[in-house]
Amino acid sequence: MEKKQEVSEALKAEEKIESKWYILDLDGNLHEIKEEKGDVVGFDFSKYPNLLKFARYEIAKRRVYEREPPHVGLMKKLELVDYEKGSDLGNLRYYPKGRFVKRMLETFVSKKLSEYAMEVETPIMYDYNHPSLKKYLHRFPARQYVVESSGKRSFFLRFAACFGQFLMAHDMNISYKHLPLRLYELTRYSFRLEQSGELVGLKRLRAFTMPDCHAFVKDYEQGKEEMLRRFELSKEVMKGIGFKLPDDFELGIRFVKDFYEEHKDFAKEIVNRWGKPALIEMWDKRFFYFSMKYEWNFIDAMEKATALVTDQFDVENAERYEIYYVDKDNQKKHPLILHLSPSGAIERVMYSLLEKAWMDEQNGKAGMLPVWLSPEQVRLLPVADRHMEFVEKIAGQLEDAGIRVSIDDRDLSIPKKVFQAKQAWVPYIVVIGDKEMESNKLPVVVREESEPKKDKIENMDVSALIDLIKSKVGDMPSWPLPVPKYMSKQPIFYARK
Repeated sequence: MEKKQEVSEALKAEEKIESKWYILDLDGNLHEIKEEKGDVVGFDFSKYPNLLKFARYEIAKRRVYEREPPHVGLMKKLELVDYEKGSDLGNLRYYPKGRFVKRMLETFVSKKLSEYAMEVETPIMYDYNHPSLKKYLHRFPARQYVVESSGKRSFFLRFAACFGQFLMAHDMNISYKHLPLRLYELTRYSFRLEQSGELVGLKRLRAFTMPDCHAFVKDYEQGKEEMLRRFELSKEVMKGIGFKLPDDFELGIRFVKDFYEEHKDFAKEIVNRWGKPALIEMWDKRFFYFSMKYEWNFIDAMEKATALVTDQFDVENAERYEIYYVDKDNQKKHPLILHLSPSGAIERVMYSLLEKAWMDEQNGKAGMLPVWLSPEQVRLLPVADRHMEFVEKIAGQLEDAGIRVSIDDRDLSIPKKVFQAKQAWVPYIVVIGDKEMESNKLPVVVREESEPKKDKIENMDVSALIDLIKSKVGDMPSWPLPVPKYMSKQPIFYARK
């Protein structure tokens, strides 16, 4: 039985909080900005149009979409993800291709984090009345799912991996020699009872997958070094996925004023490493458990911002959870805690990639997922039955090289097959007939270099196609084709409504 929702004190504070807004430029200058008659003044945004959109969005604090954003139609059309009417709002169904994309992202992010931190696994449900946990609930700006067991005990579903990792750290023997101590978990799933009006597609959900990494550090000096290291780790993650940095994001940093005044040089260092000005939110006093937090925000087609990468200085929870380390003077001391998600929720990564592809199409490019993430990398289109044996031979060579390939063996015209392959965002499309059998040269439609109404066709042999794809994929994770190889065997998932 679901318990009546209790709103956290942090959420109540968030609704009342008064912020001052600034732009911190690459020279370390702080420009105060404010909204006047629907415009944001105080800084020259002419070279930074997305930063202006980000500032407008944050100052307005309006999260509701007036209409459906483009990625929702794309996630359905591409048969990736859909709403699940049989569940609570914000809980989605993933079709084979969508599960494939999500798995690949999870695998890559988890692998990168495993090179940095120790992986753990913790429960998704916790005692609502546990003293440390209940206090933390009121310090985090999120709404929780609260349920009662048959024994009348109340539990809540986690909204992050913090609880399990903090309780684990509480039981550990930690020396100053172990610091920074790094733990991470890829939470499948975390839960937040978001307001229904704010739920939309893959952007804002009630159940989501979050890579959550905590570092326990001695003090701010060690913490700042660690945060900068994690900043660079996040760059590696997001570049690997397929984003352009810093072009595809806007940096936002939230400070308590005292922290900023004491650590101005650190703020400048982050902005310089980012490479373009950042939006700053400043508070006179601390409302939450953190003293400083940065976010990388994606600006979508509706000019709304979504935080993906985030890290923060937590100054409360070591004491709240009675987490200690033993210093060189043999005294027990509380560490500071850093909270990092080097990609943000996996679902939000998918949302950002789809929105980015849609915006590319509006700018004359062919929208697509990165080649390493594309469920089908190559689709072969035989002109007639007599070409099937040759097509299957080509497919075998591609498969042996670890490339995901499908064969359109349906009784359709070639123009229709080509059209449907384009609609599916297949990166490489090859029509094979008599000429190709005789020459062993393949006319490859290269989506990445094509325009919506103009194909880029490159003639190459199989080995050249393999080399091209491998150059795009690099050492990213691989997984088999998530659907049957033959198109005639593939069911249509997004059909009956």
